[in-house]
Amino acid sequence: MDKKRRVLIVEDEPLVTMMLEDMLLDADCEIVGMASTLDAGMALADSAEMDFAILDMTLGRDPSFPIADLLAHKGIPFLFVSGYGPESLPNEHRKSVVLTKPFDYEQLMANIELATNAMPEVGTP
Repeated sequence: MDKKRRVLIVEDEPLVTMMLEDMLLDADCEIVGMASTLDAGMALADSAEMDFAILDMTLGRDPSFPIADLLAHKGIPFLFVSGYGPESLPNEHRKSVVLTKPFDYEQLMANIELATNAMPEVGTP
């Protein structure tokens, strides 16, 4: 990476958030914001300058799909993290990258590269 990748983390589990932060800082990324709720995630996705976002698929009882929709509209790549896997995605996000919990550094980095090189279009089957 020539410049630091600016990353938004939207995750409601504090230990996973800390692990992601550590891994991303080790990868020389800059964390532009962290949120644990849908509303906070939407606000940051709307206002923060970022190159990439990591979204927990479920934030409490709320799915993070509205955040993903906003990011896709803005042309910002993202990936979902989830304990459930890609089969739990709605049709409009079926092509999104899903990193299944638990994961390690190498899996995170590989999935970030996959997501940034092939950003899905929202609404495509």
